[in-house]
Amino acid sequence: MAGSSLGELFKLTTFGESHGLGIGGVIDGCPPGLKLDMAAIQADLDRRKPGQTRLTSSREESDSFEILSGVFEHKTTGAPLAFLIRNNDHRPADYDHIKNVYRPSHADFTWQSKYGFRDYRGGGRSSARETAARVFAGAVAKQYLAVKNVRIVAFVSQIGSVKLSGFPDEITLDKVEASALRCPDEATSLKMEELILKTKAEGDTLGGIIHCSVTGLPSGLGEPVFDKFHADLGKAMLSINAVKGFEYGSGFAGASMTGKSHNDIFVLENNVLSTKTNFSGGIQGGITNGSKVYFNVAFKPVATLMKKQQTIDVKGNTVSLEGKGRHDVTVVPRAVPIVEAMAALVCMDHMLRQQTTKYLNL
Repeated sequence: MAGSSLGELFKLTTFGESHGLGIGGVIDGCPPGLKLDMAAIQADLDRRKPGQTRLTSSREESDSFEILSGVFEHKTTGAPLAFLIRNNDHRPADYDHIKNVYRPSHADFTWQSKYGFRDYRGGGRSSARETAARVFAGAVAKQYLAVKNVRIVAFVSQIGSVKLSGFPDEITLDKVEASALRCPDEATSLKMEELILKTKAEGDTLGGIIHCSVTGLPSGLGEPVFDKFHADLGKAMLSINAVKGFEYGSGFAGASMTGKSHNDIFVLENNVLSTKTNFSGGIQGGITNGSKVYFNVAFKPVATLMKKQQTIDVKGNTVSLEGKGRHDVTVVPRAVPIVEAMAALVCMDHMLRQQTTKYLNL
């Protein structure tokens, strides 16, 4: 199967299925000598895992990890870093009723079309359970980035019709984690919770938006043609399950502005070059300019409904389908650490790549 790897120099390859024995990955290209905080890695995995609150899936996974290679005495060795996260609470029988049915807005039909065979147990490889491996790798990348004073913070800015109206430039992780929905504004978070509980009672689902910012990145990251920094960010975010949209900087709102109002004017203060505004989102010509990189990621409503829907089975018959098992009303709060992880993977990869493109003044 192609397409299970991300990155050029810092490369992650993941494996495993939702209801198999486990999931995991191999990280290649991690520099040797990086001291890993194992508790910090587990903390990020805990932020993603199900069963955190009454607002998420009741599946209970510890998401504890095993490092198989690439680490000695808590430091990376430079060898491939292999890790495994075992599935403990997998219940494949929950999916027997969809064995021969194509669920609306799931990957069932497209997977069958591509491979001629599919793992119907929770979607198999196409399940969002695979993202736990990304979070592990992202947690490793974050520790490298922290040494370089790069900081990544994401939070929920919208669930359904409830939006966070305006927010400060600097939002801390503690502020985000203080909310069960990872929305840094208490009043908005309560409104989101009310909407989720109401929607859950109706057997329906919700989507939303995650805002993410990256501060401390140096200028010069990214390639000017196909591997633009924002292009790689977009690919990383759009590879996350249920993501329907990505925008950075002014995004789609920039289409209604004039060039005069949109241009980021350069200024020099204390011998540091910066811009008065940041509609560019910290990226110009596909290359970072040293300003804050910020972007939004839009998630669709969860496709599995706890109410009847009409669909088609593998024989072409029209059938009625109703969701069973343990499912989220919205995946958005649990996706916050996934967005952070994917941003960290892209940032670290490009920082390592930049080290290979330094001008040689010979």
